Amino acid sequence: MRRPIARGRACASTHSGAGLRGFALAVCATMALTANAAHAATGTAAVGHAVGLAVSPSVGHAVSAIDDSGATVTLAAPARRVISLSPHTTELIYAAGGGAKLVGAVAYSDYPPQARSVPRVGDNRALDLERIAALKPDLIVVWRHGNAQQQIDRLREMHIPLFFSEPHRLDDVATSLTRLGVLLGTEKTADDAALAYRSKIAQLRARYAQRAPVKVFYEVWDQPLMTINGEHMISDVITLCGGRNVFAALRPLVPTLSTEAVLAADPDAIVTASQGATAPDRPLPALARWRAWPRLHAVARGNLFTIDGDLLTRPGPRIAQGAAQLCEDLDRARSRDASVTN
Repeated sequence: MRRPIARGRACASTHSGAGLRGFALAVCATMALTANAAHAATGTAAVGHAVGLAVSPSVGHAVSAIDDSGATVTLAAPARRVISLSPHTTELIYAAGGGAKLVGAVAYSDYPPQARSVPRVGDNRALDLERIAALKPDLIVVWRHGNAQQQIDRLREMHIPLFFSEPHRLDDVATSLTRLGVLLGTEKTADDAALAYRSKIAQLRARYAQRAPVKVFYEVWDQPLMTINGEHMISDVITLCGGRNVFAALRPLVPTLSTEAVLAADPDAIVTASQGATAPDRPLPALARWRAWPRLHAVARGNLFTIDGDLLTRPGPRIAQGAAQLCEDLDRARSRDASVTN
């Protein structure tokens, strides 16, 4: 038998689907240190851009919040015209109470349903910069590592305040809600949404986190075979449910690996995303291929699970629903294992 292989690989940024193909390809692509360095070098730019954009000081009061890059974003008044550059940031904005302020969003921003009627400004690969300028936003919410760096640089040149969003842990979703609430002037709605979200996560953690561990392989993509490491939010969901990500120690965030590596890890359960309300632009991974190895623990026990990709791969409030589904599936795996051993 060949030695198991697990290797890191960068891939192109294409967050064009409902967190499915987009998640598989985009979330790993721009984790490059150059992107981090570029934004770190201009960490105060958000402040300068915010102050530079004309929002009448006589309307409301100045507001500030720290984004997920660590930069402080300051607006002369709560935002009134907002553009969202990823589906998950669209969901965050609506949940934080700012849906009525959205004047533009990227393709696949389809939740809640009213988001489908928001004017489109391109997708993460190709933003319509002229359209964005014409909409005269006073705040743009950007997926920090999902939008092309070149396009982000162009937005900076337009002196529009940018709030970078990239939650990595489940608790970060609630933090994002409260910070956006400050910039949108919708603190009460945002705080209530954050509290409700935290309550759901706490209930799941109390119920499942200490149960018998289940070894989990999360399959992001099948050609090439890709997974997630322990720094990804989905790995946080696995831990919440009492699972253990068998490839948590790999690098980068979304590494490629060999079939042999999965066989050597012998997971108790294999999980992948299924089509949610948003249709993907390419066929999704099919877990049936793993049945070619009937002695694999997950196959022998029938623990091949799919979860609505919209609920699990978008780092917004609905990930609590995806987490609940995963927790139920891993509990099913525990039961099947117990019934065989007893």
